[in-house]
Amino acid sequence: MRETPVTSTLKTINPATDETIKSYETMSDEEMRAAIDLCHGAFEEWKLVSLEERARVIKAIGQALRDNKEDFAQLMTREVGKLINDSRDEIELCAAICDFTAETGPKELADEERDIPGGTGVVTYAPVGVIYGIQPWNFPCYQAVRYTVANLMAGNGVMLKHAESCTGSGLFLRDVMKQAGLPEHLFTILLIDHDQSDKVIAHRHVRGVTLTGSDGAGRIVAEQAAKHLKKTVLELGSNDAYVVLDDADLDLAVKTCVAGRIYNNGETCVAAKRFIVTEKNYDAFVERFTEKMKAIATGAPTDENTRLGPMARTDLRDTLAEQVEESVAKGARVLCGGEVPAGKGAYYPATVLVDVKPGQPAYDDELFGPVASIIKARDDEDAMRIANDSRYGLGGGIFSKDTKRARKLAAQHFDTGMVCINKYNVALPNMPFGGVKDSGYGREHGGFGMKEFVNAKSLYMAA
Repeated sequence: MRETPVTSTLKTINPATDETIKSYETMSDEEMRAAIDLCHGAFEEWKLVSLEERARVIKAIGQALRDNKEDFAQLMTREVGKLINDSRDEIELCAAICDFTAETGPKELADEERDIPGGTGVVTYAPVGVIYGIQPWNFPCYQAVRYTVANLMAGNGVMLKHAESCTGSGLFLRDVMKQAGLPEHLFTILLIDHDQSDKVIAHRHVRGVTLTGSDGAGRIVAEQAAKHLKKTVLELGSNDAYVVLDDADLDLAVKTCVAGRIYNNGETCVAAKRFIVTEKNYDAFVERFTEKMKAIATGAPTDENTRLGPMARTDLRDTLAEQVEESVAKGARVLCGGEVPAGKGAYYPATVLVDVKPGQPAYDDELFGPVASIIKARDDEDAMRIANDSRYGLGGGIFSKDTKRARKLAAQHFDTGMVCINKYNVALPNMPFGGVKDSGYGREHGGFGMKEFVNAKSLYMAA
């Protein structure tokens, strides 16, 4: 097997200024394998720790996150351009996830007894080993905490290959967990490249793989894991549809949809991306929505008054610009924004596209940035049809004054993992998070993530 020398580097760059923050040497293959072995060794001890003690440590991690909130938030904003208040909110969400997991984990993972002929059946949730996570840059703390804390509660070891652009955030999180009392090596950061990642998946101590990223990346990782018969959980991209029905409160819909489109600089898998508006409301919605988007100016992410910061990298910004240009070439119209600004930084303006049709990236693909696609529907039924006319199925939303009907449409007809009704929401610790179709499979949060990588073991006890 070819050894990877310690010659390549991982670099973090401030997307607001284009300045290099820091460079990190990648691990050699030998160092990588040693790190996996150390994580496995820590798992062998952690799996014997009681559920209550695991919960105590996880609760302490939540407190340590709060104790380090400002330093961590400032680092995330420097590395990926998040608005500083969004970075602070992200840390609070991660601390809340720790609290929820610590409070509910011992009950969720407790042994269950069942009646069986001639005795008692016991279902016990046994940890399986080291879980390998490949995570993106848009939520440097949350993406890692989301799967890590659930698996630590389950008794597993955890490894993280974070996105290059937020390498520092991954290492900061490791140090926070160590400060909270998590055993050394149980949460391990791998500073590796993509070729090495395949070797991690193949390693005998790695028992599961989870990835958050594009559907293209998901296919590659799932294929690699399948070669070695290892389970995966995939949280992939989406082009979430927010449907404005005939009886919607337009003021609420416009305000909420704008917020849902530009949240986290538009770089959110569950951002509101396609806005499907019935003919009755279309003209008024487009006018009000565009007016509000025009008023959003880009600015420094460290300024607490800024509403839209830079995208995380210039190449991501350029890809978004190309998607807009291709959509326009195929018939879409730009009502505001749509041009890359001059100057430093990965900035892109709040943009509104109309005349959006199938065959355009604005209709078919995920636009991961502050670009809104508005689509006209004949009526409520047609709006729901268009909402489901997507290869993705992560989230979505419905605006209607008839909440009982909206709930039924969401439950029975919206082909996604999550649906917001008359609101926009990102994630909550006590609700399952995940999608269907090309948005992936598996669930996190709400207690579900704790059982994705466990062995539900049957014990047959004689009377």
